[in-house]
Amino acid sequence: MKPVEVFLVFLKLGLTSFGGPVAHIGYFRAEFVERRDWLSEERFAQLLAVCQFLPGPASSQLGFCIGLHRAGWRGALAAFIAFTLPSALLMFGFAVALPHLSGTTGVAVVHGLKLVACAVVADALVKMFSALCPDWCRRMIAVLVAGILLLVPMVSLQLLLILAAGLAGVVLLPGAPSLANDRSPGVSYGTKVGAVLIAIFVALLFGLPLLATTHPEPISIAAAFYQAGALVFGGGHVVLPLLQETVVAVDWVGPEQFLAGYGAAQAIPGPLFAFSAYLGAVAGAQSSPGLLAVIALLFIFLPGLLLVAGVLPFWQRVSSHPRADRFVAGVNAGVVGLLGAAFFNPVLVTGVRDLTDLAIALIAFLLLYWGRVSPLIVVVVCVLISLVL
Repeated sequence: MKPVEVFLVFLKLGLTSFGGPVAHIGYFRAEFVERRDWLSEERFAQLLAVCQFLPGPASSQLGFCIGLHRAGWRGALAAFIAFTLPSALLMFGFAVALPHLSGTTGVAVVHGLKLVACAVVADALVKMFSALCPDWCRRMIAVLVAGILLLVPMVSLQLLLILAAGLAGVVLLPGAPSLANDRSPGVSYGTKVGAVLIAIFVALLFGLPLLATTHPEPISIAAAFYQAGALVFGGGHVVLPLLQETVVAVDWVGPEQFLAGYGAAQAIPGPLFAFSAYLGAVAGAQSSPGLLAVIALLFIFLPGLLLVAGVLPFWQRVSSHPRADRFVAGVNAGVVGLLGAAFFNPVLVTGVRDLTDLAIALIAFLLLYWGRVSPLIVVVVCVLISLVL
């Protein structure tokens, strides 16, 4: 059964995808474009572009879309649950495990995982650049997007640059269609269902705060975490300042507890938004930590998933139009540039400290790119080398 297959594949990724949202994109591409051929390079880039356009956790939205593409709604839910569950359970129990990961061994493990992320993202970047930027014009678009983001590292600028890349594609790529080999349907439902999903997103965004109180009870937790998930672009670490304001400012979580959980979140695979399970559990420690952890987890992801599911049929209709091919080609090149900027900062900047780290990351990259070794094996190799050193 396809949903079961989707669940098992994403469960493996949920257990092994270290390195944050940018690295997750590399893991997804290696698994679903190269290894399993579930998606073409063009379709993968389209879904990634949609997720980059919208607020929410981009890597989890991308996984949700891949599950939806492969096995419908059941596949989408299977992908989300399987990819999120390991990290959510780890964060829920991290209060006990954290002291054991705060010493030298824990630091070495986390650093080894950062080096894996460098290799995985570099592998994805090289292959996507080759596939999605086959001519000088698209290469120029990708380089310009990356350069601007490196000079002005603002998450809010990403959306404008992706739009500008699409418009540049329309003007500069009169004879370079990007979707000619991929006209397959993306989703099985139409724009009416999409409009309903977007309406639900808006209703919850404005309706939940009207029911919330200042106490950490289920409806208040739901409202706070839904708003955090709905108003942040870029996902990952970008949501942390908003979460800190949401839970620390109202004394649901102490500043030391927040920082301890944030530190723990760096050592786990899967989406960083699973940090919400930890915050919900801490906020409800005196009442029902399990219930509030589940509510916080579900409601921080819900707005991003509603939006991406709602937008997909509209995107599908637009992108399937022949005159939109050049726009999507430009967007795809812009996505490559965005990934390139993210590879340098924060992935490379925070992962590589010296020439030894650079050598380890290069070996891991060569294992992935030339040796086609499983990312799981590369994870083990990098962590072991880091521990030995």
